[in-house]
Amino acid sequence: MALCIPLPSCRFRHRPVRSSLERQELFGRIAPVYDNLNDLLSLGQHRIWKRMTVSWTGAKMGDCALDLCCGSGDLAFLLSEKVGSNGKVTGLDFSKEQLSIASCRQGLAPNACYNNIEWVEGDALELPFSDGYFDAITMGYGLRNVVDKERAMQEMFRVLKPGSRVSVLDFNKSTQPFTNLIQEWMIDNVVVPVATGYGLAKEYEYLKSSIKEFLTGKELERLALQVGFSNARHYEISGGLMGNLVATR
Repeated sequence: MALCIPLPSCRFRHRPVRSSLERQELFGRIAPVYDNLNDLLSLGQHRIWKRMTVSWTGAKMGDCALDLCCGSGDLAFLLSEKVGSNGKVTGLDFSKEQLSIASCRQGLAPNACYNNIEWVEGDALELPFSDGYFDAITMGYGLRNVVDKERAMQEMFRVLKPGSRVSVLDFNKSTQPFTNLIQEWMIDNVVVPVATGYGLAKEYEYLKSSIKEFLTGKELERLALQVGFSNARHYEISGGLMGNLVATR
């Protein structure tokens, strides 16, 4: 997908974004090689994790689903397959570059149901949707990067229908020292060196600090309950290196 020429921004809707300008620029820079790096760094396992994330939402045919911080669209495309041509998927991100690649992938894809996806440039902290609008929400590797995690969870709660679920995939901030040691070793000895080959060493060095500043699984569960979700459970996956929060409104 790195060879796909980004399409004009008119292919998606624009909304003002409240975020760290530095972080927004970072994701713009890595956009052209983001998919290739994901495959290399996870040995393709990210595709399995993302299918699990979508499955946990309980999205079904005809549903209206949202993929927050959608990046190049992996989760949005999986949601599209779940809800079918009679359903609707919205992919929202703050990066024009990522959305251009997502839109390009949509145009090249043979699956007709992908036509049900709309791309929106916008802010996860100020969602441009009415209350109780969506049947399912996913967020992949986004909550860790927003400037206000509580506000992001509040917004997801607001736009989700009662009884529906949000599924949030991200790096796991483990409470186990050995798991943390493995995670840091992987970042230092695999992630950053591979990213260096793409000229993106500095862009990926932020990972360790962002994970340290993130919430543990238990803290994520408490946050979800605090903003109003009726129940929340965090699952550790891939040996505790990744985690997925599932919360029901």
